[in-house]
Amino acid sequence: MRDHIQREDYELWDIVIDSPLATLRKNVEGIDVPKTRADCTAENLKKWEKNVKAKKWLVCGLDPDEYSRIQGCSTAKQIWDTLQLAHEGTTQVKRSRETLLYSQYGNFAMKDGEIIQEMYRRFITLTNELKSLGRIIPRENRVEKIPTRVLPTTWESKITFIQESKNISTFPLDELIGNLTDYELRR
Repeated sequence: MRDHIQREDYELWDIVIDSPLATLRKNVEGIDVPKTRADCTAENLKKWEKNVKAKKWLVCGLDPDEYSRIQGCSTAKQIWDTLQLAHEGTTQVKRSRETLLYSQYGNFAMKDGEIIQEMYRRFITLTNELKSLGRIIPRENRVEKIPTRVLPTTWESKITFIQESKNISTFPLDELIGNLTDYELRR
């Protein structure tokens, strides 16, 4: 979402994250009331316009259930925070999810009857989910994990050949999977 919004207008993402909108003013009794257009400076109006654009980008892809969740939000930041909480949970939930996913990464193995491409898809999904939670697995670790700890021992001869022919830590993961897929098809 960030990339789509920034492509439209780089400053829109700042509105989503920071919400620098002054939407209230003090009335004569000192009570906060919503600003009207007449109360706004040119800079305020520009920010409000950007807020509307950012809201459009955030709302466009929502289904009716999601839309009802954010319907009462008046700023792009409120929409984003509401959606983030709904999909990612609180900090504690995120931390628990990261711990669970990292444990799954540590125990990751190819399933019986699973082909290389299916295993790779599961592996990439897992590492991408970890990345989205801020836990980035270095490329070298991901590349080394597949031949050394993920594949069953029946693959040992192919793994040994790959390790002896190339420096496995610098091997591109897609190329490794391609070689393993070729080997699987010849078996």
